[in-house]
Amino acid sequence: MKLRRILANSLVLVIAAVVGLLLCEVAARFILNPADYLSVTMEKDDILGRAVAPGTPGYDRFGFRNPGIPGAVDILAVGDSHTYGHGVRMEDSWPYQVGRMTGKTVYNMGMGGYGPNQYYHLLKTHMEDLNPRIVLCGLYMGDDFENAYSITYGLDHWSFLRTAGMSGADPDIWEVMGSPGLSKRLRVWLSRNSVLYQLVVHGPVLGWIKGWIQVEQARRDPDPSTTVLVEEEKNIREAFRPIGMEKRLNRQNPFLREGFRITAVLLKGMKEWCDRHGSRFAVVLIPTKEMVFAEYLRGNPGIPLHEIIDELLKNEEETRRELLEFLEQQDIPCIDALPSLRRAVGNGLYTKSDKDMHPNGKGYGMIAESVSRFLEETGWLR
Repeated sequence: MKLRRILANSLVLVIAAVVGLLLCEVAARFILNPADYLSVTMEKDDILGRAVAPGTPGYDRFGFRNPGIPGAVDILAVGDSHTYGHGVRMEDSWPYQVGRMTGKTVYNMGMGGYGPNQYYHLLKTHMEDLNPRIVLCGLYMGDDFENAYSITYGLDHWSFLRTAGMSGADPDIWEVMGSPGLSKRLRVWLSRNSVLYQLVVHGPVLGWIKGWIQVEQARRDPDPSTTVLVEEEKNIREAFRPIGMEKRLNRQNPFLREGFRITAVLLKGMKEWCDRHGSRFAVVLIPTKEMVFAEYLRGNPGIPLHEIIDELLKNEEETRRELLEFLEQQDIPCIDALPSLRRAVGNGLYTKSDKDMHPNGKGYGMIAESVSRFLEETGWLR
């Protein structure tokens, strides 16, 4: 009898816990935007490579993280995860911060893993649906040129951009999960389906603590792919992963040079499309994290991977100059986020992590500040 009571009580506790968690999950979804917390589920697309699965909670009919689809907007932003606002709520992405700073309506068409091809296609597809006064293209120096090559040579839709003699490429630039163990599969499932799980495990408090521990571990026991910069008097304690970034900006790589050419063609096409529809077009240039901290990283033999970082910085600077010259020739305004980000170094602009190199809300805010200042000074908002 005693054992039966123990089992019965245990069953009641388990059921109560499950019901409590379900109620908390329902409440979290009711109060919060699921798209701000859940990992997005994407499916293959012949033009975009991947697109948000229809009906994904928190995403509109076009498949983007917005509260709805307006008939007209003041500002339309296209870009990758840096424009989407990876790691922060929709309202803390730089496009929506621009909206708050300027008082203008904004539609954010950013998506993680996208590049110049997707920006071009989305603009042409949805321009007439949204009727924007201003179109801002967030161009990330870290991988947009590589993405342009991969999508152009990996998807037949983009064959019109190809050059004779160049080989094919894998268009699936999104992380492939492979065959992980049960624990990993469970965590992935929870990250895609439980707001409560994401809020607790990756929320602002526990997420920051975990990130701080990761950075400290990387500093004390360096990962071969990670380096850490610590400048206590400047309030700097940041991790970097420069090896992959250096490869994506290697100017000796013919595939990267081809990606730059393709990007230039698509940006020119976007400008012409905006001109045709009476919209203003500008590029928002988003630097790598290494470039933001270049003052402390360049020629610093005291940190691991310093030679790779120096090469990365040299390549990024040369690519920036070439890109800025092209934009000037095409009469495409460029909003450079680098000065604002550099001025705020030491204010905690990036996600606290040894693997995630995206800005946090403050970092996106500095990008938004650069954009808002440009829009005010040029009179585009009037």
